[in-house]
Amino acid sequence: MKELILVTSPPACGKTFISKQLAKNLKHVVYLDKDTLIVLSKQIFVVANQEYNRSSDFFEENIRDYEYYAIVDLALEALDYNDIALINAPFTREIRDRQYIHDLKARLAEKGAVLKVIWVETDPEVCHQRMIERNSDRDTWKLEHWDEYIAGVNFEIPEVINEDNDGTLMIFKNSSQDEFNESMKRITKELLGE
Repeated sequence: MKELILVTSPPACGKTFISKQLAKNLKHVVYLDKDTLIVLSKQIFVVANQEYNRSSDFFEENIRDYEYYAIVDLALEALDYNDIALINAPFTREIRDRQYIHDLKARLAEKGAVLKVIWVETDPEVCHQRMIERNSDRDTWKLEHWDEYIAGVNFEIPEVINEDNDGTLMIFKNSSQDEFNESMKRITKELLGE
């Protein structure tokens, strides 16, 4: 059975490191990172003569959703040629939207594929520290307005995913090295069907 795996969480929870390690552990997988599209998004800010701010109304209205459309379309196309497509992206709204999940599962079913969502659960203070350490320009506004930013971030497990109780949702605990090690072992085994 083909699979689309979404590794999701708020920013700086460890999605990229986890996603890359999972992709190495699995077989016949295409790894896709939504951040790869940022180079195109930055150019949209330039052409529109807008300040580069991925938390701005301009980003929300003109860029955000299109990044998701593009990365999901790439993943669905990849499933025509390989067994697993793994997307590393927050999907913060999409994974709480029943209709979005229903529609995505239907698109996958047409390809004989299923959806797996790995929610990376990380303490917000750990995320704050990781964001400081990674020192990325995509986090500048978030770090300068931390209290405002974090107030709008939902760290709760997205229950919508598991309403059918079909094993779609897996929780990857990642606030410490021990949690990471245990979760990587457990989820890799589950994805490999061991």
